[in-house]
Amino acid sequence: MKHDKHKFLKGKQIIPKPIPKNISVNQLVDEYFQAYNSGRLREAAHLLTEKMLSADSTIGMSLTGALTPAGLGGACIVPLIKSGFVDWIVSTGANLYHDTHFAIGHSLHRGTPFTDDRLLRKEGIIRIYDIVFDYEVLLSTDAFFRKLLRLHEFQNEMGTAELHYRLGKYIAEREKILGIKNSSVLATAYRCGVPIYTSSPGDSSIGMNIAEVALAGYKIKLDVLLDVNETAAIVLDTKRKGGKSGVFILGGGSPKNFVLQTEPQIQEVLGIDEKGHDYYLQITDARPDTGGLSGATPAEAVTWGKVDPDKLPDAVVAYLDSTIALPILTSYALAKVKPRPLKRLYDRRESMLGGLYREYTRIKQRKKVKANE
Repeated sequence: MKHDKHKFLKGKQIIPKPIPKNISVNQLVDEYFQAYNSGRLREAAHLLTEKMLSADSTIGMSLTGALTPAGLGGACIVPLIKSGFVDWIVSTGANLYHDTHFAIGHSLHRGTPFTDDRLLRKEGIIRIYDIVFDYEVLLSTDAFFRKLLRLHEFQNEMGTAELHYRLGKYIAEREKILGIKNSSVLATAYRCGVPIYTSSPGDSSIGMNIAEVALAGYKIKLDVLLDVNETAAIVLDTKRKGGKSGVFILGGGSPKNFVLQTEPQIQEVLGIDEKGHDYYLQITDARPDTGGLSGATPAEAVTWGKVDPDKLPDAVVAYLDSTIALPILTSYALAKVKPRPLKRLYDRRESMLGGLYREYTRIKQRKKVKANE
């Protein structure tokens, strides 16, 4: 039997030509990211710009790892939000807490991971790997949050999207007063109507300060179960309107799972007919064989209903550092794709949740009728 070997040789030929001076990011990615994880990053850039950012797609982003202390909030996530390239976010609370330092006038600095940390502790210096800042930055940011959290508008039960929206309003005001532009993810998300969720709200300094306010007798309370249904409602609403759902995963952890579990919540738990996310882009340095990517490689995610099996080819995992990949992908996307109209999903949370509830109750009713037949 003769094999058609040419079908395996259809990819662009690798030509080891020298890199020119002053090359653009786009040219570097398209012409010089040839193989291994540079090849996966090229594929990720093409998936993002050619499919995920189509007019009918809704993009959920997850943020894990200390991205905002490294300046990537203002440098990358803010431009992506403003361009309509990110429609909803699940983040660690830590990223949102450190995001706020810049917006209220504090400074973080480049440092080294090879300092004597006992000396840093003595001098009141905080270190996040090779980022350093004064301990007073923490105390001042804590005080800022506690002052806000004692306000009347926070004295009720709410999901984390509403919490972050309300906080974002005041952070945006502080940016304006200080003349700081485009530094804060929370402020930008507030302005653009992008809902931000935290899957583990107690696991951060924001959560710690909420706990202090509650201990002092204030009535603030977070409804994390509302977050589960709101995020599922966003995905279902997208699909029911004929659109596509994409996930842009930076790192792993709880936010990774939270953005992916929307489909199992729809299908497995609520019993609603659905197939999974359409587009899957992940940047990670974890490995599946140690459990670090458990349930979250695209193929494995298919078995959970997280990813549409028919769309598995539209899934890319690049195994590299988010602090390298995100600036490259951001620059590439901003150069390749025109800004999209803002979907302002925050403003539509109640209507989307209503749609989820109506479909869920119809299914429950049909099952009840069938059981009584």
